[in-house]
Amino acid sequence: MPAPLKNLLTDVPGLKVGNADDAKVKSGVTVVVCDEPAVASGHVMGGAPGTRETDLLAPEQTVERVDAVVLSGGSAFGLDAASGVVAGLAAAGRGFRIGEAIVPIVPAAIHFDLLNGGDKNWGAETPYRQLGRLALDAAGTDFAIGTAGAGTGATTANLKGGLGSASVRLGNGITVAALVVVNAVGQATVGEGPHFWAAPFEVGHEFGGLGLPSPFPSDAMALSYKGRPGEGTTIAVVATDAGLTKTQAKRLAVMTHDGYARALWPSHTPIDGDIIFSLATGRRPFAGDPGAMIELGSAAAACMARAIARGVHEATAAHGDRLPTWRARFGS
Repeated sequence: MPAPLKNLLTDVPGLKVGNADDAKVKSGVTVVVCDEPAVASGHVMGGAPGTRETDLLAPEQTVERVDAVVLSGGSAFGLDAASGVVAGLAAAGRGFRIGEAIVPIVPAAIHFDLLNGGDKNWGAETPYRQLGRLALDAAGTDFAIGTAGAGTGATTANLKGGLGSASVRLGNGITVAALVVVNAVGQATVGEGPHFWAAPFEVGHEFGGLGLPSPFPSDAMALSYKGRPGEGTTIAVVATDAGLTKTQAKRLAVMTHDGYARALWPSHTPIDGDIIFSLATGRRPFAGDPGAMIELGSAAAACMARAIARGVHEATAAHGDRLPTWRARFGS
C-alpha cells in the first residue's frame, strides 16, 4: 500500500524539500532536492522573470536531469542562494560529471520581496548563499508552508502571501504535486471577501472550505494589483513520479500554468515573473499517450491552484508586516 498523502510536494517519491529564512530580513529560500537526478523542464509565462540555469531546461538542450531546484526571495540578490546549494551538492559528490569534474545542475528562480518591511541593509554580502546552504541541509519529507522558506516575505495585492503545496494520487497510482511561492501581482481571493478563486478545486477544507461566494460579488473582476514592474512573481515546482521524457516534462509545466490562472486574478502579467519548473522522478511507468498526458496535466493544474490558496491561507503574521494575513482579516 502506498503511504497516505501529506498534501506536500514530497508525496512524490524521490524528492525532499528544505526551508531556511531570516525573520529580520523577511525573506528566505526553499530548495527541492532530488534523491537521484530527475528529468526536468520548465516554462515562463510572466513578463519579468528572474532565473538561473533555465535555458538548459528546453527539450532540445543536452542536459536532461537536474539535482535540485531553488526558489528564493531577494530579487536578483536571491540568485546567490543557488550558489550555496551547488556548493553543498558538490561537497556531497552530486552533479553532472565531465571527466574528473562534477557540476551540480540547479535551476533557480527568484521573486521580489525587497519592499515588504524587512531589513535589507545586509551590506556587501547578501544572506542568500548561506540561506541556500541551510535550506539544503534542512531538506526532508516534512516541511512548513505559509510564512516559511521562500514564502517568508511574499505578498499579494491585498494579503500576505506564502509558500503553498498540494498533491494528488491518480487512479493509475501516479502521484503529482505542486510547490509554490505566492508573491503575486494579483490576488488569490475574490474581490474584498474571504473566498479563494481556487475554491472549485479544494479538497476537504484545506484552505477554509468556503467555496465560491454566492451571489458573486460585483467587485469580483475589479483589478487590484501591485503595479510597479518587478514587484510580484509567483514561482513554483510541479513534480510527478511518472517516467516522463524531457518533452513531456515541458508540456507538464505548460499545462500547470493553468493553475495560476484559476487561482490568481490577474496572472501572467507583464510585471509578474511567473515560472513553473517541472520534475519527473520516473519511479512509475507512464503510458505517454495524449490521454495520459491530459490527465496528468489537468491534475497538476488543479494541484497548483490548491497550493496557491494554501500558501495564502497558511500565512502567519510577523513584526513589520505591511499587509494582513488571510486569518487576521477573515478569521480562522
